[in-house]
Amino acid sequence: MRDMNTRLAILLLSAVAVIAGCGPEKNGNKEQQERTELVCTTPLHLSEITRVLEFSTTLQGYQTMNVAPSLTGKIEHIFVREGSTVNAGDLLVRMDQNQLNTTKLTYANLGVELQRLSALRETGAISQQAYDQTKLSYDQTKESMEFLERNTFFKAPFQGVISAKNYEDGELYSGQPILVLTQITVLKALVNIPESYFPIVKEGMTVNIESDIYPGTVFSSTVETVYPTIDANSHTFQVRLKIPNGSLKLRPGMYVYTSMPMGKARTMVVPYQAVLKMTGSNERYVFLDKDGVAERVFVKTGQRFDDAIEIISDGIKEGDMLVTVGQSKLVDGSKLKIAEEK
Repeated sequence: MRDMNTRLAILLLSAVAVIAGCGPEKNGNKEQQERTELVCTTPLHLSEITRVLEFSTTLQGYQTMNVAPSLTGKIEHIFVREGSTVNAGDLLVRMDQNQLNTTKLTYANLGVELQRLSALRETGAISQQAYDQTKLSYDQTKESMEFLERNTFFKAPFQGVISAKNYEDGELYSGQPILVLTQITVLKALVNIPESYFPIVKEGMTVNIESDIYPGTVFSSTVETVYPTIDANSHTFQVRLKIPNGSLKLRPGMYVYTSMPMGKARTMVVPYQAVLKMTGSNERYVFLDKDGVAERVFVKTGQRFDDAIEIISDGIKEGDMLVTVGQSKLVDGSKLKIAEEK
């Protein structure tokens, strides 16, 4: 009998525990479903803006060449030093000439032999095969001589300055470039632009460049190349700028600011704080009031105007009610209560 009473007590306690555990949870879910968030909203409307794309970048020499022979050998003489200005065709470096001179002698002897064999071939004194073998050796030696010529005497292919010198006369070339020649009368710069502007940016467009070194001075450049692909991670595309630098005020390595006038446009401009960022990614979104329910809409951001920013999305239209206060507490589907204006 006592065992029976003990089992009944245990069953009653278990039932009470289940009831106690389930009751508050149901009330909590119901309360969460019925909860509303107090927010402020404002209607979206199109604004006319003067669109300017602004980016920062680092200048580069338009062309850069490493003076580096294809063969190891002794450096006979370097004709320039760091900072030297050179013109196209100027001799920069002369390497050891022994191998080149030997090849020149071989080439000259083969030329004489080829002439002799050519005369003998016309009389039938030698076979065509003997002539062809000598002609092949002559042609191969000519190619070797031209290769050695290029790797013995190095001339500047364009006007520029010597930006690095890594050896002295008499040292053995071991792989590091002997000199670095950089063109500075023309510079280039690469900028990354959001993909939303890809249909707008065209080659030949004007881009203004400013530097903190020259306050108030604007340098002009043009879009030389619009690269044809979009980076899947950053959702940007790359543009190369060509910058005339006849004054030589700008130099490779300088940090500059670029601005690209894009003309006037009608677009959505909203308070900056209304645009939220998805945790762990670069995606941006806003909340709209759709009949008292929060709807999350992903957007791309454009130009910044102090405390406002341009947003671009197919999911928004003029007249939509944008949540501007209280949006950080919302999730997609939250019920909304609109605060009354005072």
